[in-house]
Amino acid sequence: MAHGGYQGWGPAGGPPQGGNGPDPYGPPPAGPYPPPPPQPYPYPRRPQPVRRGRSGCALFLISPLIPVIRSSRRRAEAIFNQPGPGHIADRLVTQVQLWRALVGAAASLLLVYTYGADDGWSGVANDGAVKLILAPLLLIFTGPLVVLGFIRYAPPAQRQLLRSRLREPLKAVGWYVGIFVGVGLVLAGSALAVKQNYGTMVNGLIGLGLLIGLVWLLPFLGFSSAYAARYAFNTSNVHAALPAALTVVLVWELMLCSVALEGGMPHGPPAAQWCAVLGGPVSVTAVALWELHRMRTRHGVRIRNRG
Repeated sequence: MAHGGYQGWGPAGGPPQGGNGPDPYGPPPAGPYPPPPPQPYPYPRRPQPVRRGRSGCALFLISPLIPVIRSSRRRAEAIFNQPGPGHIADRLVTQVQLWRALVGAAASLLLVYTYGADDGWSGVANDGAVKLILAPLLLIFTGPLVVLGFIRYAPPAQRQLLRSRLREPLKAVGWYVGIFVGVGLVLAGSALAVKQNYGTMVNGLIGLGLLIGLVWLLPFLGFSSAYAARYAFNTSNVHAALPAALTVVLVWELMLCSVALEGGMPHGPPAAQWCAVLGGPVSVTAVALWELHRMRTRHGVRIRNRG
């Protein structure tokens, strides 16, 4: 027998045969139980609290408003996007209009970023809000002239039919005027309730109720203005070509009002100034003329429709 080193193992579960004990470098002795699992970390780490910060607070405040905004948007679309006998749903036209709007907005922002504006980005936001409210008001005042011109230009046999379809556009105009007046009354009532410091619970409840009403009314007014301008107060019920014609008239009116309100041309060299002023009206007019051409060639709709 060799001295030292590995001496071999006896029968299963038995002691080693000879030597000075088990070899520390040899295999472990066989036994009826598997080796114990490794012990976990003796001091488990406590989970760190998630710090949401300002984004979490903003999400907490905005999340209750999402159903309210969705409700106001659905109601505005139901009022100012009424399907009718003259309504034509053309997916390609809708996509072209959307892309034109996105490209026009990007070009406007690029010009403002490059050459600046009088009041900075806040002035750009205010100008967009003013145009959003101004567009339906211009349609209310100048739209009837365009509608009457269409009816006058139609064949005599079609004029009575077109007049009978004026009900939905007039209802849409009445809705918008009512919304505008309602928001003004709620704002005035809220300001009056805040100023009247009587210290009564009824006064506070009235003011709180008016402020809660504004949470729904203000988005409703914004969506109503957007849909009323886009669908031209449901004038497609009268004639399918009326929304395109009214859009052309409206975009040039908005351009003149924008130049008058800003007191001159925007910043930048002359080429950039003319692009900023005329880019929107020219592109909208081109898309509207293409839409009228597509109505005539694909859907058989003419401005002087005898069908």
